[in-house]
Amino acid sequence: MIKFLDLHKINKRFESEFQIKIQQFLDSGHYILGQEVENFERNFAAYCDTKYCVGTSNGLDALTLIFKAFIHLGKLKEGDEVIIPANTFFASVLSVINAGLIPVFVEPDKKTFSISVKEIEKVCTSKVKAIMAVHLYGQLANMEAINTFAKAHHLVVVEDAAQAHGAENSESKKAGNLSDAAAFSFYPSKNLGALGDGGAVTTNNLVLAETIKKLHNYGSEKKYEYSLVGCNNRLDEIQAIFLNIKLKHLDTDNLKRQEIAKRYLSEIKNEKVELPFYNNSQNHVFHLFVVRVKHREDFISYLKKQKIETLIHYPTPPHKQKALSNFNSLSLPITEEIHHTVVSIPISPVMTNEEITQIINSINTY
Repeated sequence: MIKFLDLHKINKRFESEFQIKIQQFLDSGHYILGQEVENFERNFAAYCDTKYCVGTSNGLDALTLIFKAFIHLGKLKEGDEVIIPANTFFASVLSVINAGLIPVFVEPDKKTFSISVKEIEKVCTSKVKAIMAVHLYGQLANMEAINTFAKAHHLVVVEDAAQAHGAENSESKKAGNLSDAAAFSFYPSKNLGALGDGGAVTTNNLVLAETIKKLHNYGSEKKYEYSLVGCNNRLDEIQAIFLNIKLKHLDTDNLKRQEIAKRYLSEIKNEKVELPFYNNSQNHVFHLFVVRVKHREDFISYLKKQKIETLIHYPTPPHKQKALSNFNSLSLPITEEIHHTVVSIPISPVMTNEEITQIINSINTY
């Protein structure tokens, strides 16, 4: 069976280095907000070419902290509306709601699946104060157009970069450095994955970074002194160890993902299978390779018989989830069609050429 994602094989490459650093960690006796977190925040800020990075407990918390910090700083207030792509992972929506803000769902561009500026224009009222751009599947949203629109309307722009570590625009600016602030997830399956939960905020705004740093540590800058009502959303020291080691290999791993994607795009030739848009630039790091098929369950069943594992990202759009009953009546046909037809096929930096060829041949004979 070709696994959808072989995490053991991905992390096995770094096992000896993990063991050395973990022993050093155990010997240090410093387990919370120590040198490894500081190192990672510095290293990841340098990688994204941002001035600041704050490690967080996960990607959802990173996004939520951004919104809470903007509220504290007066840039937003509870009850403000945030434009958000309708076809995103549920955590994107939760971050808005958990910060006391209101999501406004918009349809994506049919070709790229990214948030559409034309759709943003349709729903932007005086109640809207921010836009969340999601770099879905690892492909950058159209940040130039989004930022131009936001600047004209005095809106905050936040990147959900949870799936796009290392993606670059045409000016070689990376995800995480294309907005007022960005949130990353280091969930184990990400291109840069920890061995547990982890996340980060990147920004060039010093005051915002300092506010998030307080908020994620109980609202404290100095031990036992609390200037804000905060929470506990810190990046774990041991996860920072893993991330510091793996960050050095991120670009190489992303290049391998792009090479696999190029093979899929050039060699899969089956009119029943719609391939994703890719312009051969660095703006897509292929966290996922997502195809569309009309008869999804049949396609998944067929590939399973061929010993190929697949996943669906994501079967049900956020506005149709039980938890968001107030939004269930929304009609978002493009989003709903995408969620009903997408299938993710295996892509990872540890796949063999034989596995890639087997996947291509199997899909071509579907």
